[in-house]
Amino acid sequence: MKTLITGATGFVGAAVLRQLLKKGHNVKALIRQSSILDNLKNLDVEIVEGDLKDRDSLRRCLKDCNYLFHVAADYRLWVPKPEEIYQNNVTGTKNLMEEALDSEIEKVVYTSSVAVLGKPINGDVANEKTLVNLNQMIGHYKKSKFLAEEKVKELYKKRRLPVVIVNPAAPVGPRDIKPTPTGKMILDAAMKKIPAYLDTGLNIVHVDDVAKGHMQAFNNGKLGERYILGGENLTLKEMLEIISILCGNK
Repeated sequence: MKTLITGATGFVGAAVLRQLLKKGHNVKALIRQSSILDNLKNLDVEIVEGDLKDRDSLRRCLKDCNYLFHVAADYRLWVPKPEEIYQNNVTGTKNLMEEALDSEIEKVVYTSSVAVLGKPINGDVANEKTLVNLNQMIGHYKKSKFLAEEKVKELYKKRRLPVVIVNPAAPVGPRDIKPTPTGKMILDAAMKKIPAYLDTGLNIVHVDDVAKGHMQAFNNGKLGERYILGGENLTLKEMLEIISILCGNK
């Protein structure tokens, strides 16, 4: 039972990797030449080098694998060259999914995001079935993840890609070494670098719960379906208050 995972050096991917190892998977971790390997230290994992934009490298990495967890994503809320985020998230995902089909991968878990969910017009809570379109996506990250998920769904419908989609909310927890935009916000708040806040909010979920959700999707998810991996809805004000209390700040 050999499994290829992308994004294992990152925040969510590192947590998913640990769940895979815990459940007895023989894991290959796809890394880039520039990847920081701190999150892979002392783990029994085969490291293979590749690039989502290089299909030959993806084919080599998928060789002898039964399963695929595509967790990697270009998670930047602002980019000087927007085409980069589309190449990484949309074209890269399409390349990997097509190679997974050609390699006869038995099951794929694709990590999308709650960022692609629709916003109910009547104020209800969004779910996996809430209608949405590209015009509702604000910013290149959301647009790229929306388009990437659409590519995955298209391959499921047209070529029967054996995929289950998961949509994590905003994860927090250990091994956020970059950090992610959410992690940076928490660090900035702890260091008193956020002087004010907006009337907005996030759904916060522990990264280890997100990883367990990936495994539940793998074991029990229905092909072609998507599943929200969420935690608790918090306003930004509530988040900042919790951080301030924990750090002893005003």
